Amino acid sequence: MFSAFHLSRFRLTALSLIATALTLAACNAPPSSPSQSTLPLAPESASGYRTDLQTRYATQHMAAAANPLAAEAGREMLRRGGSAIDAAIAMQAVLTLVEPQSSGIGGGALIVLWDGKSVRTYDGRETAPAGATERLFLQADGQPMPFTQAQIGGRSVGTPGVLRALELAHQKHGRLPWAQLFEPAIELASQGFAISPRLYGLIASDSSLRTSPDMAAYFLNADGSPKAIGTRLKNPALAAVFQRIAKEGPDALYKGAIAQEIVAKVQGHANPGSLSLNDLAGYSAKERAPLCTDYKRWQVCGMPPPSSGGIAVAQILGTLQALETRDKRFALAPMKPVKTNAPAGIEPSPDAVHLISEAERLAYADRAQYVADTDFVPVPVKGLVDPTYLAGRAALIGKRSMGTAQPGTPPGIQVAYATDRSPLRISTSQVVAVDDQGGAVSMTTTIESAFGSHLMVQGFLLNNEMTDFSFIPEENGKKVANRVEPGKRPRSSMAPTLIFDRQSGEFVASVGSPGGSQIIEYVAKTTVGLLDWNLDAQTAINLPNFGSRNGPTELERGQFSPALIKALKDKGHSVSEIDMTSGTQAIVRVKDAQGKASLAGGADPRREGEALGD
Repeated sequence: MFSAFHLSRFRLTALSLIATALTLAACNAPPSSPSQSTLPLAPESASGYRTDLQTRYATQHMAAAANPLAAEAGREMLRRGGSAIDAAIAMQAVLTLVEPQSSGIGGGALIVLWDGKSVRTYDGRETAPAGATERLFLQADGQPMPFTQAQIGGRSVGTPGVLRALELAHQKHGRLPWAQLFEPAIELASQGFAISPRLYGLIASDSSLRTSPDMAAYFLNADGSPKAIGTRLKNPALAAVFQRIAKEGPDALYKGAIAQEIVAKVQGHANPGSLSLNDLAGYSAKERAPLCTDYKRWQVCGMPPPSSGGIAVAQILGTLQALETRDKRFALAPMKPVKTNAPAGIEPSPDAVHLISEAERLAYADRAQYVADTDFVPVPVKGLVDPTYLAGRAALIGKRSMGTAQPGTPPGIQVAYATDRSPLRISTSQVVAVDDQGGAVSMTTTIESAFGSHLMVQGFLLNNEMTDFSFIPEENGKKVANRVEPGKRPRSSMAPTLIFDRQSGEFVASVGSPGGSQIIEYVAKTTVGLLDWNLDAQTAINLPNFGSRNGPTELERGQFSPALIKALKDKGHSVSEIDMTSGTQAIVRVKDAQGKASLAGGADPRREGEALGD
């Protein structure tokens, strides 16, 4: 089934990847100042922008993932009659193998699922060990640690959650036996897969990898050089782990010998953590109420806290809608992107970039102030997405950029917190699927930074998710909402999203992206492209990335015209051209002139993903 996926399927060039991958070394350095105007680089380098991708169409089912081997595994489960969550589980297992730097069973995931009747969300976010304290990432002098010092080793490892979340979702929505879902990953791990140019570049750019004996033995040659592109990489240890998980369920990881090895690696490292057998055995995934808000003639459903993604995307869309209601000159539809000679071939108007970036400044300001794990912190979720509140925030947007936004005062605030000014980062992957019965899923999955904590156990990597907490627990006598606390889930930027038609209730689209704190920008851009500009799935994803994390207005390097950049500067924007490595996947339900429905899927040209369907 998988032998057909040779190196040529990736359609990438090693040279373009290596050039951009070298920027990764800078990603491990936190901002020199905690101000919002100093922001980290993309957590992963791009694979080289591809222009050959076209929207894929299907009539029965479709799966899309950040790697063709994972997408094929998802489609195979759908061909067997599996549900969307069955496909997602198979894709996650394969991604653990072929995209180890981004996600895996040693990390966490957030899932938004449509079962044909209702939207359900499942929280598999990692939790802080019982032994963690709010001073976890402070040095003896009270200053926050350098990021690499915090990341590498056991200190940063949170209790993994992805398998428990997949188990919970499968119990309620799975159609195929659990064991079947791991067959593609077991086969690939046993027989091997070809190292892609993207994986090669990420290995070559990671200087910390050489200090991990297990990772060095797996990814490097005896002389310390990266194994070459096309090398068949086998992982019999991971195949054995998957075989146990297929037979025993997630207990194979959370209890017994594998759990003991995880704890030994974490606690025995030179930079030890406190993760214990009790933490692993006691972890539970949670079903949470979805965050669904209206946007024009659609309903957009996302993940509630501990993710900030669902709130921020809802705020951005709600603010844009309020702007249009106030003044039709702010309507986005007439600002539809136009074809250009730029590498992406299409470019949004300066006015569209201005309005969306300003709406994002406001959302990121609120995110830093209010959003954390609602099991520990009273987050004013309803107030943050309240239309009246967003209309007031929209009134702050004018013809010129506001530069830096301040957090608002939404209804429902109970506690005054200090603004979280920690570095914004995360390394992630994304899968989407739609099954034969119309069920759909969007799942964003992560181990945090590239290659996580750099601790490898039985062929898979452990997360460094604890660094998604604020390094600074309090400021000026006020606690930071996202500070470390035992059992707490760190705030996330992940924004898996499902979209529906408000009038009919019909499913419209499944969207999501990796990309660290820029995930919110990527999902907002793609959603506006699909809904306001009526772009097809691939074109909406291809659209050059842009936005603001309440700092400079960020434009994807090399993708925008000088005229647009000048127009933004004339509006008062401080423009920063940077790498913006999204990995967006989208599946959209479309109808022809006769009203017959089909599926249209797209994958991000900045990575090596693919959408496959029948």
